[in-house]
Amino acid sequence: MKHNKLLKKFREFYFRNYPNDMELQIEYFSVFGGLDVDVDTSHNLTEQFKKIILENFKQLQTMINEITLNSKENKRLLRALAIGDRRIFSAFNRAGFNNGNGGEIIQNLTKLGIIQIEKSREQHPRKNSPNEKLKRADSRHRISHKVLFSDPFVRFWFYFIMPHREEIANGDFKNVIKDFEEKRHSYTSLVFEELSEILVNYYIRDSNIISSGSYWDANIEIDILTITDKNEIFIAECKWKNHKINKSELHKIEDKCNKLKIEPTQIILFSKRGFSKELKSIESKKLALYSCPDFKILLK
Repeated sequence: MKHNKLLKKFREFYFRNYPNDMELQIEYFSVFGGLDVDVDTSHNLTEQFKKIILENFKQLQTMINEITLNSKENKRLLRALAIGDRRIFSAFNRAGFNNGNGGEIIQNLTKLGIIQIEKSREQHPRKNSPNEKLKRADSRHRISHKVLFSDPFVRFWFYFIMPHREEIANGDFKNVIKDFEEKRHSYTSLVFEELSEILVNYYIRDSNIISSGSYWDANIEIDILTITDKNEIFIAECKWKNHKINKSELHKIEDKCNKLKIEPTQIILFSKRGFSKELKSIESKKLALYSCPDFKILLK
């Protein structure tokens, strides 16, 4: 499965650094995961970021240059993939590539093990209506696969470090630290989502999973949609926010299911900081709620 390596690194990070709780584990792992260093999770994350990454910039830059073959094109596309919506075509546009040269770089980065492709499960409108005349927007719609980084740290580098590399090289950390403190929560959301998918699949591990991952089309995005061979459908949304999740999030995901005309076997919500009393009162076989402490089971 595509997340086996991520789970292995998640466990390695924990048993190397022993953070006090799973919230710290997830947050620090999203920054340092895949980087072979000791991290003191009892210290402020920004302090550790400065000490481990910024103060060792030259050595880490050498490492990044080695794994990317020091290719400007590789780095430019990785930057676009790190900060965008993960869709390959939109990353091409952001980085100034076309399908030809961009596609070649994607293949090279995949062979290097830096990224992996998450294929879309969207059906093109033409397939759903083969004999009908489509609207121009539908006929021109392109289905785009997405990309996942193999190591959280490599994505972190291209998300935060690359745009500030000249300042950092000169010992000026002010702007990169400001950028990090403003965007760290939105950045961590993707790693939280990947780990949440692992947790979903752990709890249904006795089933034969035939499809799992995020779902997206021209109008709807769902964090996790997992299907088993028994036509069980598990829909999940993940919120890395500093507040409890309330019932409005359930209504949003129910609305998405209605638009997709699917009836989920179970809706699952993942929250960094837990759930409102109202939401917890309706937890059932149809609605599962998980927060950070629940991720400890992944360490077994």
